Amino acid sequence: MIDVHSHIIPNVDDGSSSVSETFEMIEEARKIGFTDIILTSHFLLNSYETNSKELVFWKEKLQEVLDKKEIDVKLHSGMEIYISSQMEELIKKKKLLTLANSRYMLIELPLSSTVKNLDYVLYFLESISIKPIIAHPERYPFVQENPDYLFELEEMGALFQANFGSIIGMYGGKAKKTLKILLKNNLISFFGSDVHKPEQVYNKIPKIIKKLKKVISDEEFIEFTEINPQKVLNNEDIIK
Repeated sequence: MIDVHSHIIPNVDDGSSSVSETFEMIEEARKIGFTDIILTSHFLLNSYETNSKELVFWKEKLQEVLDKKEIDVKLHSGMEIYISSQMEELIKKKKLLTLANSRYMLIELPLSSTVKNLDYVLYFLESISIKPIIAHPERYPFVQENPDYLFELEEMGALFQANFGSIIGMYGGKAKKTLKILLKNNLISFFGSDVHKPEQVYNKIPKIIKKLKKVISDEEFIEFTEINPQKVLNNEDIIK
């Protein structure tokens, strides 16, 4: 499996708070079958304005340690970028990272309100050949109230990444219910851990897989956790 959403770089956001925690999470991921992890630290204006070069540096240094220890996990750079009206400027200044240096970009939306400039951002990204992946749509109240809204966003070019933990209620009953609706409507293209701490998600993956396979087929599970993520790493098209 390939994890497209994680917060395991130490001391850059609300994720890992130490190098030891970082390696603990990587080992948890390896044990339950992840071969690759994209490191998607938060980028949020006036809060987590993480330097893109620093994130790439961390990825390279962490990978060096894994290689020396012969731990077979490959790390890839990225960000989870909180949507803002300044994204055009941030991209031009090369402050934002796509996933694994591909044309795919992980975008986070507000959890407490609707997004006024979402249409503009999606069209702008499309105009510069960046494919947006919207993180954990099942968690947003405006999606919970109207799951069909994602069909409109899909028409604008967006793809959607669900969190593994949503299916077992880690983010509440509404997120769990909404995820099932989104899966039944073929709106999800990826699963990600969105891991922030050890013993948070990875150790629950076997239980999560059993729950997911009551809703989706084995083939769909492989598509969301292996095939589509590999296409991101290879910078290939994902056809819906």
